[in-house]
Amino acid sequence: MKRSAVVFWYGLLAAAMAIAVAAAMAWHWVYAPVKFDASPVDYTVELGSSSRMIAQQMNRQGIHVNERAFVLLARLSGRAKSLKAGAYEARVGDSPWELLERMANGNMTETRLTLVEGWTYQRIRQALRDDPAVKQTLTGVSDAELLARLGSDKKSPEGLFYPDTYFFSPGTSDFDILRRAYHAEQNELALLWAKHAPGLPYDDPYQALILASLIEKETGYSADRRRVAGVFVNRLRAGMPLQTDPSVIYGMGDAYRGRIHKKDLEADTPWNTYVHTGLPPTPISCPGKASLVAAMHPSDHDYLYFVSRGDGTSEFSKDLSAHNQAVTKYILEKQR
Repeated sequence: MKRSAVVFWYGLLAAAMAIAVAAAMAWHWVYAPVKFDASPVDYTVELGSSSRMIAQQMNRQGIHVNERAFVLLARLSGRAKSLKAGAYEARVGDSPWELLERMANGNMTETRLTLVEGWTYQRIRQALRDDPAVKQTLTGVSDAELLARLGSDKKSPEGLFYPDTYFFSPGTSDFDILRRAYHAEQNELALLWAKHAPGLPYDDPYQALILASLIEKETGYSADRRRVAGVFVNRLRAGMPLQTDPSVIYGMGDAYRGRIHKKDLEADTPWNTYVHTGLPPTPISCPGKASLVAAMHPSDHDYLYFVSRGDGTSEFSKDLSAHNQAVTKYILEKQR
């Protein structure tokens, strides 16, 4: 019995010493400086990144943290779900705990704002107002004054800002972000217009931007964008009204409540493409690159109509009879 007791207590002591050694090693790792390939190192935490993905990203950038240990540290400290997306700087001397705390507290060198494809100018301005890292300088500034400061000769700011993710230092002004988005849009338009398909029924990149904004609101299905562009091009060439509902909705403004009625299709607004032929006077949203490309390179086909199938794709028709059948099938029958 005595020998068994001695073995038990020795075993318990050994286990305790092993745990103590492991704890000491873990404590040392948590607060010991991380090895760097260079210093400082700038790295980005993407939106929705897990602690494991962040550790992998840091290692790729030359910040050598133990992936498993970093994930365990994040989970045990309760910070795994509070790591904030953004741009960070790591320097020689930083420990795993300091790196973790910096991301949990959002102490970033830059933050980000995403302008989403299909947003209107007003939605963009709202996003700028809602971001606490953006310095507000445009309160009370008219659209005309903003356009003058940007150096634009357009009468409306709609569609002039490229949808993308913009990184910036906290305290950057709303105007500076819009200026970057404006120049990004101008550069993209110039590059794409330089290679546009010949024979388009519009004469300049701004008109292509207007058409791209219609395409952006009509379909999010990539395979249909150039087909939709082709329908609009065919109707423009034939002198037919574009009859695109998103443009009508844009012209309705705050009066839109989720449905378009007959009186709305007959209302004489500049953006009512049932009443007026040709392109509307301005874009109706900020189109993404895919819609811009579609406007510059529409599909060559004989379709004059399309209707949504309700699953994100569209049904295309060459004549009104076939279109009416498609409307009955995909819209009217589903409403019964």
